[in-house]
Amino acid sequence: MPGWPWLALSQLAVALLWWRLGWSWGLPALLLSHLAFVLPVFMPRATVYAPALARLPVAERAVWLTIDDGPSADTAAILDALERHGARATFWWVGERARARPDLVAEIRRRGHGIGNHSQTHPSARFWALGPQAMAAEVGQAQQALAGPAGAPPRWFRSVVGHTNPFLAAPLREHGLARVVWGARGYDAVDGDPVRVLQRIGRGLQPGAIVLLHEGAAHGRSAEIVEAALCLLDERGFATLEPPQ
Repeated sequence: MPGWPWLALSQLAVALLWWRLGWSWGLPALLLSHLAFVLPVFMPRATVYAPALARLPVAERAVWLTIDDGPSADTAAILDALERHGARATFWWVGERARARPDLVAEIRRRGHGIGNHSQTHPSARFWALGPQAMAAEVGQAQQALAGPAGAPPRWFRSVVGHTNPFLAAPLREHGLARVVWGARGYDAVDGDPVRVLQRIGRGLQPGAIVLLHEGAAHGRSAEIVEAALCLLDERGFATLEPPQ
């Protein structure tokens, strides 16, 4: 059941509890009921507001390598690293950045990698709070920006910072998009130390894991970190796979 009916039912239950047992029970119940609907907004793997794919259903030692936030000045180096390691990845790109560099979108496809929708403008501080029109624009405009150069509309969507809210599910349905989260991450968008990043990623590696990496990070070491992550996968015997678009 979508989030809104559950919210309505929870508030009805709170009202009944307050009426029967008074404010000393009703007020804590009210606060807890609201918390139960606010917390999932900030929990990437929560499915209260939109379904999410968190792991691929495979048994072999293979992972889905995903790279967020491009295109960027790192894209070409990352593509070369992937080619050296014989790896495949999905690039989750921002619509306005891709529109400025359509050649890179086409190059991704030429080299056999996938492209996912990562919003039109990447509003990291307020994605969680977007209303229905703004959310629809972030999803739909990015879909349009990526579809032309890529030759086909993306199939996958990743929320900005992993956040969701009640207005995300509708545009995902409209554009036939599936929301994808992750199971192994290194926080490389903010931490430029490859050792720490790889330690975090290594703890989440398992068959079917979705690995989250980034490009264009402010620390300037994104391409180096992706190369190091590919070496880690090789050392542990993990192949990379990319679901059909």
